[in-house]
Amino acid sequence: MAGTEPRRVSLRENRIDAYARRIKHALSTFPRAFQGYRYGKRLTAEGLPAYHGKPNELERYFDEHTDGPGLWKWRHYFPVYERHFQKFVGREVHIVEIGVFSGGSLDMWKTYFGDGAHVYGVDIEPACKVYEGPRTRVFIGDQSDPAFWQRFLRDVPEFDIVIDDGGHEARQQIATLQALLPHLRRGGVYLCEDSEGRAHPFHAYLHGLSLNLHAMSIDGDGGTETTDFQSAIDSIHLYPYVSVIEKRTTRLDRLVAPQHGTEWQPFYEGVPDRAG
Repeated sequence: MAGTEPRRVSLRENRIDAYARRIKHALSTFPRAFQGYRYGKRLTAEGLPAYHGKPNELERYFDEHTDGPGLWKWRHYFPVYERHFQKFVGREVHIVEIGVFSGGSLDMWKTYFGDGAHVYGVDIEPACKVYEGPRTRVFIGDQSDPAFWQRFLRDVPEFDIVIDDGGHEARQQIATLQALLPHLRRGGVYLCEDSEGRAHPFHAYLHGLSLNLHAMSIDGDGGTETTDFQSAIDSIHLYPYVSVIEKRTTRLDRLVAPQHGTEWQPFYEGVPDRAG
């Protein structure tokens, strides 16, 4: 209508419009880099550079380990280990590994982390006790049994790293995560291996858990008090067949988004009055 001032657009509306434009652009360019994943088809890369990363220390150890206790790993796990475990190298570190199998990884962790490494293996097979040694203990039990974890935690009440390479079934992985994550030290890393397949139920469980990172209830000061989960958990990472949860090194009690600067778009109604 003539003579009517145009409606002011709120910051929220402007952000939503900008976000929608970015999503639309991303969807329009997606087929140029990939083929497939439309109408349920398999996603395949096209024209993407191949990975030519150099082997890290763990991968070199694996390649040079040609005899002795068996060691079996997906090769793409080694960069994941390096990314999340490197900060513990040369320090006193306590590691829980579920799934001893033929014992090869127990020595790998001690070699990688150094003389300060203490490894606690867990396996359901009593024969795995043979791999106990200096700075290595092996506990025999069912990782899906909460009673077993209660007994374990009496001997090993806290630790820095958990590597779940056990039975690989979702019920086992979930029971282990629920038992051990609360006892992981600040700055600790929880890594679960071999949740293979699109329909693996552990993926759905972890997705539901990850939603706790996004809880928000804005208060009058423009921030939000953290939930217990947000105050303790720093991040959750997903890789092919591998999930990683990292704990914060220090507790986080509040999430804030301060405003800095003096020049703002005129449609933004949220700028506080600083004239006084």
